[in-house]
Amino acid sequence: MKDFLVIGAGSAGCIMAAELVRRGAGSVILLEAGPSDRHPLVQTPMGLIWVMGSKRDWRFTTTPQEAAGNREIKVPRGRMVGGSGSINSMAWFRGRRDDFDTWNVKGWRYEDIAPAFDAVEAALKPKRLAKPHCLTEGLSSVFANSTPTPESESSGVFAYNLVKGRRNSAARAMNIGQQVELRTGAHVDRLIWNGDKAVGAVLVDGSEIRVSKGVVLSAGSVASPGILMRSGVGPKDDLANLGIDCRVDAPDVGENLHDHPGVGLHFEGAGSGYGLEAAQWVNWALAPLKYALSRQGPFASPTVEGGMFFNARGEDQAPDVQSHFIPFHLAHKGHRFQMKSGYFADVCVCRPKSRGRLRLATKDAKAAPLIDLGLLRDPDDLDTLAAGVERLRELLKSANFGTRRAPEVFPSKAVTGDALKEHIRANCGTAYHPVGTVRLGGPISERLSVKRTQNLWVADASVMPAITSANTNAPSMMIGWKGAEFIAEDAA
Repeated sequence: MKDFLVIGAGSAGCIMAAELVRRGAGSVILLEAGPSDRHPLVQTPMGLIWVMGSKRDWRFTTTPQEAAGNREIKVPRGRMVGGSGSINSMAWFRGRRDDFDTWNVKGWRYEDIAPAFDAVEAALKPKRLAKPHCLTEGLSSVFANSTPTPESESSGVFAYNLVKGRRNSAARAMNIGQQVELRTGAHVDRLIWNGDKAVGAVLVDGSEIRVSKGVVLSAGSVASPGILMRSGVGPKDDLANLGIDCRVDAPDVGENLHDHPGVGLHFEGAGSGYGLEAAQWVNWALAPLKYALSRQGPFASPTVEGGMFFNARGEDQAPDVQSHFIPFHLAHKGHRFQMKSGYFADVCVCRPKSRGRLRLATKDAKAAPLIDLGLLRDPDDLDTLAAGVERLRELLKSANFGTRRAPEVFPSKAVTGDALKEHIRANCGTAYHPVGTVRLGGPISERLSVKRTQNLWVADASVMPAITSANTNAPSMMIGWKGAEFIAEDAA
């Protein structure tokens, strides 16, 4: 019998499992519902455009979002070793220092968690993208600070967790298969209890896994609250309606769900960004060989190569929006692959005010949950997006794009004011950063233990009281590292 069970081999779970072993807390079995990450498209940066939406993606969608055209929005989540860190663009940001300070949770101020970031970065070795497209390099001219950071207005090429042109997820960086017992295809239904102690898990195939010291949920902001609720920890009335016996009435489980809302601008023009225009056919034909031999070329691009942080309204204040820049043609209508070239830039709200909730549709672990992101529920998020789009248009005019500059084709620069807000409602999505459903200070303690239970912890993006001001992959790994510190101490 192993000492610890970690559920979810994603960004937080892999760090958690490896760190528990390194700290001598005990032996670990790590469960992943999906398959291995050993697939060439997973390790190839540009491969994410094919992996996302494949069998290695849970392919969730939201409930109809009332403030966003009543549309169902895609919620991609990684379904393999590495989790969503195996289908993301690998952009690396800690967030702003005051993101953590304003959580107002003991032990989670920036000065408390900075050593965890240092340790994770020592393992992941994130650094500036080596060979970005010249359009991406052109962003460096927009602001004086050409090292993008959510701390100040800045623009340029992002940093990434890539090593020698290949994805360096937490699973890869921690050599997770050598550190712990890893089981793939192990989809968890619910927890096993001995009184109020978590002692293992039941898989969807009916098999059981038991451990001696405790269970850690690191399955993410969608799956972690789902497992808790199927195990009887959640809103009592909701559980009763599904025929689930409530062990701990925890109404906050599943609440506080939110993400970075965003909307994009599409640019098209011959000789601009990467695309399938005839002039680039030879380069595309050689691209696989070039990547295989030198880890260079378009296949080495994580697609999101850079961007900006700025104040949407141009005020002399900290940035409140982030822009992701993709030097590839992205179709805004029709077939996905078109014989054109172009580029794309979006605007995402760094600190959205809107909140949603996650609930179970049924008690069947194979059923997708009800995911309500509450997108644009707070009108301030819409106002910030609209202001951000208007300012992004102006900022891009100062980017050093040279002869590669292309016109905005969707929605087009003529769409402004109220028409722009309607466009945003009809076309916005998210940055694929769902957080908050098992928040610190709510269902769990500041040391990540689930309240009114024993030997049960949660460590992933679901514990964030509020989202960080940039991409959430690095903070998720930090949470895994910090959680292992707490658990190792508590278990001792």
